[in-house]
Amino acid sequence: MSVAGKNLKYLRKLRGWTQEEFATKLKIKRSLLGAYEEERAEPRIEVLEIVGDLFKLTLDELLRKELSDTKGSYLSKRRAQKMAAASNEIQLVPVKAAAGYLAGYADPEFLDELNTFTLPMLAPGTYRAFEIVGDSMLPTPSGSIIVGEKVEDLEAVKSNQTYVVVSRNEGIVYKRVLKNNKSRTKLTMVSDNTAYQPYNMNADDVLEVWKAQMIMSKANTQQRWDVNQLASLVSNLQDQVSVLKKKMN
Repeated sequence: MSVAGKNLKYLRKLRGWTQEEFATKLKIKRSLLGAYEEERAEPRIEVLEIVGDLFKLTLDELLRKELSDTKGSYLSKRRAQKMAAASNEIQLVPVKAAAGYLAGYADPEFLDELNTFTLPMLAPGTYRAFEIVGDSMLPTPSGSIIVGEKVEDLEAVKSNQTYVVVSRNEGIVYKRVLKNNKSRTKLTMVSDNTAYQPYNMNADDVLEVWKAQMIMSKANTQQRWDVNQLASLVSNLQDQVSVLKKKMN
């Protein structure tokens, strides 16, 4: 394997990118990137220049040094930490982009237009942030940003935890999800605000699921609750969940 090709593969894996994702950033076809990594072709200079800009590396480093061989040094560890942090770049889907997201959620060009930010406290993974509106999830206020981690398989969804669910018919919703014991083809969406009734969603309609990891909201927008209100809310929610579980069993 050429040094340049080996370095491309090392850098891609360091960031946690697929070949398709890396090829998109390099403005080349995935098959061509595969040829570079497998030493069936030499990377073009213009491609290496893009790589250099992405990773703050010189052409000399890319062409002559095997970057993986220096991973034990202090400087390389610091660089790896910065690269890992960059891989946690989070794209923000504001309310005004929600409609377009349903059509462009898998389109790299659409996603590249979204604003991004990073949160250093998150573990490496694939994250996205969604702005929510409405009072169905109080005490989480309208306008909050939900940072979710990508759930690749619906089987990994855990009952009674909160998720951002993207579906064909309901759009983008933030709900507490219950799995149906009788049928794997349905999920039950439950609001934390008991004024809203639970409803079922067909699993076939689900496009994406993001497990809520962090909630960000503006200062002084959180609704104040007294002890009696909280006790009533918890009691009502428990009653709702009990009724739903009886129905599903």
